[in-house]
Amino acid sequence: MCDYSLMAVPNRLAREGEDLVAHRFPTGSVGLASPADLRSATEPHPICRKSFWRRVAEFFDPPRTEPVPAVCIPPGARLQLQDVPARLQQELGVGGVEEVTFTQISAAVNSYRDAVRFRNGREVRLQELREGQRVKVLDLSMAEELDLVRLREERAEFAHRLR
Repeated sequence: MCDYSLMAVPNRLAREGEDLVAHRFPTGSVGLASPADLRSATEPHPICRKSFWRRVAEFFDPPRTEPVPAVCIPPGARLQLQDVPARLQQELGVGGVEEVTFTQISAAVNSYRDAVRFRNGREVRLQELREGQRVKVLDLSMAEELDLVRLREERAEFAHRLR
């Protein structure tokens, strides 16, 4: 779904056919994000003439940008992993573009658990993907039913620890 480290980041569920990229979020964790969301967060604001005092005020209180939401994938979803680095291709015996299944490799709380499983059975955690690596959501119909109660409990526990 979304690793524990992304619980503090706004998030949403993936949509079939959607193109995503591996992105390092402010938490330091790698997750999936929409290229459109990334572009809108990094686009320069239109240049407009500002008074001296407006520039001084913005220096001390810069305009806030909306955070990039993490895109959560349910376990069992089929994805197409593109731009697989040569190192991983050799290590795992896979090609540059592979169909993978999204999975969680651990049920442990506070551990990186999101991963992809290749057809040959090998698994790679999302944390090992290269930033900017492209992923296409192929099919969500095989995704496991999400335990929303458990996810809410995890999120509440994480929020409580942040206080």
